[in-house]
Amino acid sequence: MIIGVLSLEFRLHGNRSLKGKRKISLSLKQKLRNKFNVSVSEIEAQDSHERLVLAVVTVAGETRKVESRLSKALSMIEAISPAELVHCKTEFFSS
Repeated sequence: MIIGVLSLEFRLHGNRSLKGKRKISLSLKQKLRNKFNVSVSEIEAQDSHERLVLAVVTVAGETRKVESRLSKALSMIEAISPAELVHCKTEFFSS
């Protein structure tokens, strides 16, 4: 079993409220869940209205499948995100 984690950090330019951040966050999380059947959660900076950090997690039997799914998820996020992606990191764990 291979577990893949994609950490994404966004800068939300011009956002002045947590409500605006939540709207962006919910939209991104729902699109990722629907398209790739992954788990997505906000993992840091919950009180900051200018910074959003999400973790995308997937599990598969082969590293290649996990890499492919996370790579496609990252490509989609880069294409559709209204926020600036400032940092991303991918980690793999095996059992």
